[in-house]
Parts: sequence; structure tokens; C-alpha cells
Amino acid sequence: MDRSIKEENAQSFDTEHWPTDIRYKSDERTLNITFDNGESYSLPAEFLRVESPSAEVQGHHPSQKQILSGRRMVGIIKIEQVGNYAVRLTFDDLHDSGIYSWQYLYKLARDQNGLWQKYLDTLSTKGLSRDP
Repeated sequence: MDRSIKEENAQSFDTEHWPTDIRYKSDERTLNITFDNGESYSLPAEFLRVESPSAEVQGHHPSQKQILSGRRMVGIIKIEQVGNYAVRLTFDDLHDSGIYSWQYLYKLARDQNGLWQKYLDTLSTKGLSRDP
């Protein structure tokens, strides 16, 4: 099942770029986002889950960030728009406390390769796996 959010007037909250289209492709477990500047990205649900902006994952300081393992098969079961500035994603592991601002989604999209490699390196260093 595919889900979509189209946001046409999200020009607020000091957001440099905002999504004009957000679609979840459940068969691929990816969130496809097109921003107002025409850039499009495909973000895996696993990546979004392990980079959740929630305090549970990020902590209250960069040194407190939690490394989540076993999320290879995670999917998104709900997407809720939060005002004109964000979405709340509910994952099938029932994590739903992260609010993904347009600014944070754009940063994740632009920095995806580096953030993903850092995550994989940290998993390896800690002897953890992406598999459940």
C-alpha cells in the first residue's frame, strides 16, 4: 500500500526547502520525497528509523545517541502531517515519537550516504547487525 502527503504551502518555520510530495512505497520500504527545489530522494524506512529525531534515539546531546540494531526489515505504517512543518512517522516496531521536520528530512536526504556509512561502521565496531 502506498501513502502520499502533498504539501503545497509549507513555507514556514525557517525551512530552507520543504516537500512538495511525500510517498511511501511499502513494497520497497522507502519514503520518496520531492522538495520545492525539484530535488527528489528515496529514504529507506530503516535509515529513517535509526536516524529518528526522537530523544529515545538522539538523546539530549550528541554523545547520547543510541545505535539501533536489528531494524533491516522495519516499515512505516503511518504518516501524519504535523502542522505545516513536519511529519510524524509510525514504524511497524511501534516507534512513533520522532517528528521529522522538513529541515531534518532535507538534511537526512542530502547527507544520507555519509550518515548511512557511519551507522554501518558503528554497527560493525560494536559487533551488531542490521538483521532482527
